[in-house]
Amino acid sequence: MRRPRIRRLAIALTLSTAVSVASGWSVGAAGSAAAPTDVVQRGLDALVRTDGMPAALATVRDGRGRSRDHTAGVGDLATGAKVPVDGQVRIGSTTKTFTAVVVLQLVGEGRIDLDAPVDTYLPGVARGEGADGRGVTVRQLLQHTSGLPDYEGLLDEASLRSRYFEPRELLDLALRQKPTSAPGEKFGYSSTNYVLAGLIAQRVTGRPLAEEIDRRILRRIGLRHTYFPAVGDRTIREPHPEGYRRDSADGPLTDFTELDPSAAWAAGQMVSTNSDLNRFFTELLVPDRLLPAAQLAQMRTTVPIGGGVGAGLGVFSRPLSCGGVYWGHGGDIPGYETRGGVTDEGRAVNIAVTTVPTDHAVTRHLEDVVDAALCR
Repeated sequence: MRRPRIRRLAIALTLSTAVSVASGWSVGAAGSAAAPTDVVQRGLDALVRTDGMPAALATVRDGRGRSRDHTAGVGDLATGAKVPVDGQVRIGSTTKTFTAVVVLQLVGEGRIDLDAPVDTYLPGVARGEGADGRGVTVRQLLQHTSGLPDYEGLLDEASLRSRYFEPRELLDLALRQKPTSAPGEKFGYSSTNYVLAGLIAQRVTGRPLAEEIDRRILRRIGLRHTYFPAVGDRTIREPHPEGYRRDSADGPLTDFTELDPSAAWAAGQMVSTNSDLNRFFTELLVPDRLLPAAQLAQMRTTVPIGGGVGAGLGVFSRPLSCGGVYWGHGGDIPGYETRGGVTDEGRAVNIAVTTVPTDHAVTRHLEDVVDAALCR
């Protein structure tokens, strides 16, 4: 089976530098006279015009909490409908940050120990071809240093329209493979880590992960347009641009808006908007808003993974061309890719396009726009 694009999200980009504004594809150099919002609009226009994205949409939030929305392209190729302003999109692996917040809240409550083995909470569950949950810690799951193999390479992406997966099925797929490294040896991005993290959260709370995310995060900070799709829910509830799938750079676009997202579960199932994601990451960096200060510090303790990028617990720090870093987590799932984050000063941006780029250069262009928006 062809390796899917459910979450090529962070891998290629995480291991590269975060910015390439000085390249031939440019949205405006950091520090130029152009207003940040003008730079973002030019960037979205280029993603559509030059890079072939059907649609692009973004929300920029300044340090005072003021936001501006941008759109480019066409929201529905069949009808020519406009892109809905701040429309809902599938956010793919940005879901991992929500899962990490739930786990870290439980750490703060004394119900989970970051350095306890997975077997403490899921006895005998993480056992397979060399994998052993007795030697992998919760921290290693959240930081992708467990060495556990990724199940996604065993999925047929085209079948995801209608196939439903139980979380344990995803785990069973992963554990048929050998570990990629010894626990704690090195960073290795794997959605399997977050399936286990979600199962731990459910075991500890005795409640579904979706319910815990809703209660602990969405309702707490007022993310009214963000949700974890229910079992069997293949639609996107509110106004949204259609999402498209393409097998190759010159292949045709197929409408892939409706699909069963269960193959991503705690690693990538959620739906949100750019403005909600800006609010989420902004609130996340405020101690005691979503996480106690001690757990927020743990989340922001990173391991270097190349290009100045650091992997924390459910978040990545990426360098900015104007100095400093921003914090966030990108995501993709068939039909949509998102990129964005927030600075410690409260500037935030999130951008979505309506097909997963087949060329990593296009994803770098997305991050160029993020960089230009965050650099004043």
